[in-house]
Amino acid sequence: MRQVVLDTETTGLDPKQGHRIVELAAIELSNRKVSERRFHRYLNPEREIEAGAAEVHGLTLERLRDEPKFADIASALLEFIGGAELIIHNAPFDVGFLNKELELAGLPLLRNHCPSVIDTLKLAKDLHPGKKNNLDALCDRYQIDNSHRTLHGALLDTELLAEVYLAMTRGQESLLGDGSDEQEEQAASLSGDALRLPVRVLLATEEELAQHAQQLAAIDKASKGACLWTQLELQA
Repeated sequence: MRQVVLDTETTGLDPKQGHRIVELAAIELSNRKVSERRFHRYLNPEREIEAGAAEVHGLTLERLRDEPKFADIASALLEFIGGAELIIHNAPFDVGFLNKELELAGLPLLRNHCPSVIDTLKLAKDLHPGKKNNLDALCDRYQIDNSHRTLHGALLDTELLAEVYLAMTRGQESLLGDGSDEQEEQAASLSGDALRLPVRVLLATEEELAQHAQQLAAIDKASKGACLWTQLELQA
């Protein structure tokens, strides 16, 4: 099965509040190697970009006014990713935005174009419980040079994530062989059990819990009360 690493940058945290994609990038993996095939677009979001988001990726509405709108590039994007298994870090975030953009463009949701999605954040948490598993932390852990990542950028982040994903799943190489479909399916069926190693659970300290609470409060404020984790804690 084809695999495509994908990332987006957005105007804010929640597509339900009208936030849009401002940058989108995708890179194809071929036989567990980063290929030269890639898709990269900056997009006019047709709305203001929140200050917090701009600080993350450095993009402004003024910079993006002359860029195409999502609907203008949707067919080219779907042609690139169609039929591929997507590899995304914190996949629910990007998939939520992509589905909203597809909906606004009058197109079927992502699941109608791509058979499956691998969430590398979930994979990293399974492999490294109790540790930081953001992209920078994973680059450090797997000795991938990210010194040029001063801001988030969809194209750079897909390049780094591709290397991180290949490093995290390196143990599957003997299963993959020459990359035939049959061997890839065998690897996929075995990898779940192979990755479930005995782990020692490290509980968070009071200081770490306090920092976590502060981070959630900041996210909740930035998203105007839409932080899912805060809502879940209130329901608990």
